[in-house]
Amino acid sequence: MTLAELLPSIGCATEPVLEEGLWPDGTHLAGSDLVIGGVPATRLAAQFGTPCQVLDESTVRSRAAAFVSALPDVEVVFAGKSLPCPEVYRWMVALGLSLDVSSAGELALARAAGFPASRIVVHGNVKTAEDLKAALAYGVSRVVVDSFDEIAQLGALARNGQQVMIRVTPGVDAHTHAAVATGVEDQKFGFSLASGAALEAVLRVVEQPSLRLVGLHCHIGSQVRHVASYEETVRRVVGLIASCGARIEQLDLGGGFCAPYLPGEPSFDLFGFAQRVHGTLNYECALHRVPVPRLLVEPGRSIVARAGVTLYRVCAVKRGVNRTFVAVDGGMSDNPRPALYGAKYVVRLVGRGGRSQPMTVVGRHCEAGDVLAEDVPLPADVRAGDLLAVPVTGAYHHALASNYNQVGRPPVVAVKDGSARPIVRRETEEDLLRRYL
Repeated sequence: MTLAELLPSIGCATEPVLEEGLWPDGTHLAGSDLVIGGVPATRLAAQFGTPCQVLDESTVRSRAAAFVSALPDVEVVFAGKSLPCPEVYRWMVALGLSLDVSSAGELALARAAGFPASRIVVHGNVKTAEDLKAALAYGVSRVVVDSFDEIAQLGALARNGQQVMIRVTPGVDAHTHAAVATGVEDQKFGFSLASGAALEAVLRVVEQPSLRLVGLHCHIGSQVRHVASYEETVRRVVGLIASCGARIEQLDLGGGFCAPYLPGEPSFDLFGFAQRVHGTLNYECALHRVPVPRLLVEPGRSIVARAGVTLYRVCAVKRGVNRTFVAVDGGMSDNPRPALYGAKYVVRLVGRGGRSQPMTVVGRHCEAGDVLAEDVPLPADVRAGDLLAVPVTGAYHHALASNYNQVGRPPVVAVKDGSARPIVRRETEEDLLRRYL
C-alpha cells in the first residue's frame, strides 16, 4: 500500500488534522501553522533557516522515562549513535540512563556532556586501537568485544580487570530490513552461537588476566516489532550461559524496538516486552539452573525518533511525464535513510492546505536516488517558497548526515514550552574549509 493510499485526502480538501502517533507530544495546528513544543514551525524556519532539524525535548524525556518506568529492574542504556549530541546525553544523565558509544568520537561527546564513565558501555563490530585506548583512559564501565582479535588487543592494553561483555550472534531472524538485521548468522556482528565461536570467546576472555567477563550482549536488529523475537533470543543465550561454565552477571538484549514512521504502523509493545521477557528469562534460568543475570536494554530510535521534525523550503516544482517533483533545499545529506533502507515518510505542507495530489519530494544532490518521499499527498498548487515538515526524524538523521556536494549539515534546534534553542549549530562554509590544507 502506498502512502497516498494510506492518507485518504488525495483529491479532496486537506483536513486540518495531524497523523496520529507520528508527531512530537503536544504538536498541533494553529490555523494552518504547525506548532512544535509550543513554537510555530514558520517561526522556527524564519529564525534558524532551512533545512532545520527540530527536536522536542519533552518528548525525548517522556520516552526515556517510559522505559525506566516500565523496566525498573533493568539498566536502560541510551543508544548514543541514534542521536549523538552532548545536550541529549545530558538529558539522559539526568533521567538516570546509561549510554552506549561505538567510537572514540562518540565517547568524546559523552565526555563533553560529563557523562559518568561508570554508566558508559562501548561496543561496535570494529574498535580501533584508538577507540580502545580512549575507552580505557576514560575508565568506561564495560567494553563489548566483537572478535577474537579484539579480545587479544584489549587484553594487551587493559589493566586492573577491565569489565567486558561478549557480543553473541543468536541466529534469530527479527523479520526486519536486511540492512539492519544483526541477529542472523553469517554477518559481521558478534560471535556465532551455532558455530561455537561464542563459547570459544568466553574461554578466551577468561584466559586474559587483565579482563573480567561480566556479561553477554546481543542485538537482533532495528525496527523489531515482535516481542517473540526477544524471547527466542533469551532462550538461546541462556543455553550458552548454562554451558559456558562462567558466571554471567549481565545480559544485554540490545535495542531495535520499532518506531512508527507511517500512519497505522504499530508502536512497540513495551509493557508486553517487560512482562514476557522477564518471564522467559526467569523460566529459562530456572530450567538450566543458572543465576538470573541482570538485564540491559539499549533503546535509541524508540526514544528520539518521534521527537524530531525536519523543516525544508521548497526550491522548485517540476511536472514530469508521470510524476510531479517537489525539490527542497535538503536531501540525502541530511536524510540518507530512504536511499539506504527504502525508508518512507509523511510530508506536510505548513502554512496552508488545499486539494492534494501525489507528489515526489526530492533533494538537491547530484544523485537520482536523492528522493526523500515518493507518492505523498501535497496541495496541487505547491510552489517554490513553501515550507514542508517531515515527522519522525529524530533518530539517525543528525547521526548519518554528510557533506555531500559540500552542503553544510543543518542545525538541531531543541524546543520546549514555547522556547527554541540550537543544540547543534548549522555547519558553515568556514567549517567545511577548515579541514582542507
